[in-house]
Order: sequence, then structure tokens, then C-alpha cells
Amino acid sequence: MSSTEISELQRTIGQLRQCVGALRARYGDVPAVRRLVNDIERIDIDAADFTTTPTAPIPRRPEPADVVVVPDTPYDPALWHGADDEGVGGHQR
Repeated sequence: MSSTEISELQRTIGQLRQCVGALRARYGDVPAVRRLVNDIERIDIDAADFTTTPTAPIPRRPEPADVVVVPDTPYDPALWHGADDEGVGGHQR
């Protein structure tokens, strides 16, 4: 994040803090206002992490997935000998 973006973020957080302060003055210390104050504190902490991060991390390249080929041919019926169909009972015996 560039210094301009960080400055804009900090300015916006300051404006948000002022708005919540006005809400606190109007509504008092109700739970909704306390949650907003807590949210602003967390946003401020997260924004501070950008000032300590020198550069954006390099995205990881996805690892190639192992390809498993499943044939289109029918399975051998002997594979199902003795198996039960769920909810139906025994396979054709």
C-alpha cells in the first residue's frame, strides 16, 4: 500500500471516529455504539499493520494438481457383489 493510500485510510478512520463520537454524544453508551467503537479500534490496528509492512507480499503460484483419470467404461459388476444399495436393500442377487 502506498503512503498516499495509507494517509487516506488514516484520514477516513479519523472521520469515522468523529461520526461515532457524535453518535455516542447523542445516544450515550448503548451496546451498538460500543460495538462501533470496538470496530474502529480493530480497523485502526489493522491499518497500522500496513505501515510496518514494507511491500505487498508476492502471490503464491498454485501447485499443479495431480490429475486422476476416471475411465468412461462401465465398472465390473463383480465389484458390487454382496454390496447393499443404501435404502433399497441388497444388490441384485
